[in-house]
Amino acid sequence: MTSSAVVVSVAAAYLLLSLVVGMWPGRKASNTAVGYVAGDRNLGLVVMYFITGATVFSAFAFLGAPGWAYSKGAASFYILAYGAMGFAPFYFLGPRAARLGREYGFVTQGAMVAHRFRTPAIAGVMAAISVVAFIPYLALQIQGAGMVLETVTRGALPVWAGGAIVYAVVLAYVLKSGVLGVGWTNTLQGIFMLVLAWGLGLYLPEVLYGGVGPMFEQIVATKPEHLVAPGSKWTWGQYSAAIIVSTVGASVWPHLFMKAFTAKDDKTIRRTVVLFPTFQIFLVPLFLIGFAGVLFATSPGRPDQILPHILMNTDLPAVLVGLFCAGALAASMSSGDAMVHAAASIAVRDGWRHAGGHEMAPERERTVIRWLVVVVMIASYITAMIAHAYGVSLVMLLLSAYGAVVQFAPVVLATLYLKRVTGRGVLGGLIAGSLVTTLFVLKPDWQPLKLHAGLYGLIANIIVMAWLSRGARAEDTNVDETTRFLAIAAGDSE
Repeated sequence: MTSSAVVVSVAAAYLLLSLVVGMWPGRKASNTAVGYVAGDRNLGLVVMYFITGATVFSAFAFLGAPGWAYSKGAASFYILAYGAMGFAPFYFLGPRAARLGREYGFVTQGAMVAHRFRTPAIAGVMAAISVVAFIPYLALQIQGAGMVLETVTRGALPVWAGGAIVYAVVLAYVLKSGVLGVGWTNTLQGIFMLVLAWGLGLYLPEVLYGGVGPMFEQIVATKPEHLVAPGSKWTWGQYSAAIIVSTVGASVWPHLFMKAFTAKDDKTIRRTVVLFPTFQIFLVPLFLIGFAGVLFATSPGRPDQILPHILMNTDLPAVLVGLFCAGALAASMSSGDAMVHAAASIAVRDGWRHAGGHEMAPERERTVIRWLVVVVMIASYITAMIAHAYGVSLVMLLLSAYGAVVQFAPVVLATLYLKRVTGRGVLGGLIAGSLVTTLFVLKPDWQPLKLHAGLYGLIANIIVMAWLSRGARAEDTNVDETTRFLAIAAGDSE
């Protein structure tokens, strides 16, 4: 068997294993939307840990992070900064949302917010923003999977075909098992990625430079500016803005926040948050791989391909290359499955049911969500191929997605903590923040400072929310129901 055949065989075996693991749990969930979206609210600590950690540890981590370390140097450290801090607010937000979910039956973020403010339109706006944010993030995963297979097959399998094959597997187990399939495959994929990341991160510097220390000594001697923050491509303001937007947005990503409604108790959520930063430790070896490429003899066609490029141009065993391929696919799939599942669930429950006022039987709702899974997957696939054709980096796709989702942060805080905010204020803030973000994404030259577009949107969001909520009277905020809602969230309702 040729080396290419070995690589493809290892990757194919991994895809088959993922399919089996993802399909199997579907037998246990109830045939309802709650079973499909929230796993009947019964996920334990191990699955919660991996469904959150592995969801974040995506194709962006396996390909984008090394690509930025290789091309932009110390600028890539913003990823570690927001990764370590971003999920911490969920320690407080998650249990509050979980209590409300058990009391009112919520399984999505938008439904919770709309109920609190008795404004169904909020759910519709949040659903639209969620889908807009999910599509580039999911496109990132599809593009990453296709790039890996194209590289390891030396172009025999183009990006469009590789992405289609991998995400046909994802589509199959998400359609069958819903969040339980996502949870169990993420557990498999998370364990596999963690082992492989450290193995490659220590092995490649050893092979190429004689160790991690000698590698950095050579970089310091030849390209010292590569190791100085914030890097040559960013100012300190841009670097800090990227950290702020990503940190604030991390814990309100709908596919992560929804896991508050799947946990079996509050302790599970808090323990998951405490353990979550350990996943960031496993980004370190991936940065080492990116730095290993700085002085590599040849250069990849694009920075995101530095890791597979090193592997394919170094005399390494074919099995090791195949394992890398499987690990990168695991990184892509562990995020992509959660996103497509969440996007479809939110579109139906928040957009169609809560904002549109259309009720449906639980079994019918589950079926409609499955159809939306297919639609979101197709839209994301098309976006991925367009982004690849125009050379859009994986990290830039991620940053654009964060600009949209960070608008949920003030909304969630107001919902769970603030009594004197109105539905009109929340809705106006969401719309204003989204419009400002979109404007500066499309017209970056209009920004007064070249910062992250989402930061300007966040500022506009907060100002408009506060302005439209000013002077709210007791009857406007329905004091009794609001007091009860916040008491349940705080655990003081009994």
